[in-house]
Amino acid sequence: MPYDVLCVGSATIDVFIDYAKRTKDIKLGEKVLIENLEKHTGGGANNPATALSKMGLKVKALFKVGHDHDGELITKELKQDKVKCLEVIDKHHRTSFSAILSSTKESDRVLYTFKGASDHLEWKDINKNQLKDIKWIYMATLLKKSFQTAIKIANYTKQNNIQLLFNPSSYLAKKGKNFLKPILKATTILVLNREEAKKLLQTKSNNIKTLSMQLMKLGPKLVIITEGKKGVNAYDNQYLYHAKPYKVKITHTAGAGDAFTSAFLAVYLKTKNIEKALKFGNANSASVIQHYGTKHKLLTWKEAERFTKKHHTKLTKKKCLTR
Repeated sequence: MPYDVLCVGSATIDVFIDYAKRTKDIKLGEKVLIENLEKHTGGGANNPATALSKMGLKVKALFKVGHDHDGELITKELKQDKVKCLEVIDKHHRTSFSAILSSTKESDRVLYTFKGASDHLEWKDINKNQLKDIKWIYMATLLKKSFQTAIKIANYTKQNNIQLLFNPSSYLAKKGKNFLKPILKATTILVLNREEAKKLLQTKSNNIKTLSMQLMKLGPKLVIITEGKKGVNAYDNQYLYHAKPYKVKITHTAGAGDAFTSAFLAVYLKTKNIEKALKFGNANSASVIQHYGTKHKLLTWKEAERFTKKHHTKLTKKKCLTR
């Protein structure tokens, strides 16, 4: 039986650390008491794979982890969430790790990331037979050696009529459109935030319509630009959509983007309804940001339906043709 989506990217251990002092007030060498500490699995392949599986899709996840306890924990959790794991074990590098430091007196956070094994996924690591039965590939950020593998995966999707969702982080976006051209040309859906869009296009423009149109010209069939508290925008070469976020109490924003993108893809894959996909995406994001962890309280399809019926949001749709 074919799989709906293969998620490719990192698989990490995320440690969330909260402290009471403001970050700028902490002095070098100072001992800072921690108010709260939580440990969760996450990462660019892990988060969307779990979210898509929750939405009822058949999902595979491709990632590289170290020969260590953290790698075993990640794989175990994904299997529990009904994701078929195509994990690659790296005996020379440790599993990726992130520490997310947050002050309870500020809304921002500092994120320290060790990429480890995630930077060493090679094309030869992949069993090509495992790619033959998939409809979509959800590709998150892959860096260093893994980026060359990302290019080969993008070429594979073009040759084999597989749809590609590309969700680059700021690390990749700042490399510019020429650097990412091989992937963008194969991309069906491009998802990134406004600052990443500006970095990718190497422009100072903040105009969503302009950014969307310029990104569309690089290859994608559908462009999604998120703006945090301002909402999310979608452009399909005919209409420019904008959806306001749902108003909820925010505990932590880590994982919000992955939750949105996964739910959006789940709906789009099944219905092609962009308006419903935006609502489900925002609902999934709103659920996750009320809790710690990038995968905690992800919604099922039925839960997302209930959420969107109970909570209302403003959604606009304007005719907007590329010149």
